[in-house]
Parts: sequence; structure tokens; C-alpha cells
Amino acid sequence: MSTAIEHAVIKTGGKQYRVSQGDVIFVEKLDKAEGETIVFTDVLAVFGKDKIKTGNPVKGVEVSGTVLKNGKNKKIKVFKYKAKKNYRVLSGHRQPYTKIQISSIAVVGP
Repeated sequence: MSTAIEHAVIKTGGKQYRVSQGDVIFVEKLDKAEGETIVFTDVLAVFGKDKIKTGNPVKGVEVSGTVLKNGKNKKIKVFKYKAKKNYRVLSGHRQPYTKIQISSIAVVGP
């Protein structure tokens, strides 16, 4: 791709994210420590000034980023209830996440 790449669509954790250089995204928890570099090779689409390139994955494009933080989201309450049966269950859940700052979208290879 000869033009500069502005945006890319990456897939991680079963979800798709539209990213550009400098973006901060929250993804499903990844097995990386804070400060490590991560490379996404599963790029589904690339957007330039006047071109769009798609594929599954797009060949020769990598998105790299730095792990800023591993943490948990706010707690959500899950309440199960059945009327007239004296059944009530209250539980909570905190989803783990990884906070990533996108550092570059690069064309690799020939």
C-alpha cells in the first residue's frame, strides 16, 4: 500500500477494534506485562487517505502497541430471581482487561 495508513481494524479477544496511531484501547485480558510491546498481525482492514484494503488478515500489515495497564473493570451485579419461589441470588463480576496504546501501523515485508 503506497499511501500512508491512517486507520486499521484489528481483531483480538473475539472483538474488532478500529485503531489509529496514538489511540488507547481496552481489550480482553492478554498475557503480557505492563510496558511490554505487543504486535497484532490479525489486521482485517486498512484505511489510507484514498484507499481501503481488506482481507482476513491483510497481508504485510502489523499493528504494534505498548501495554499500559492490566486491571479489572467496575463490578457489575448479577441478580437472579424467580417469582413466588423464594429464589434470589446476588453475585458480582469484574471483567479483566488490558489497556494498550497503539504505537504504529506498519507495512512489513515486500
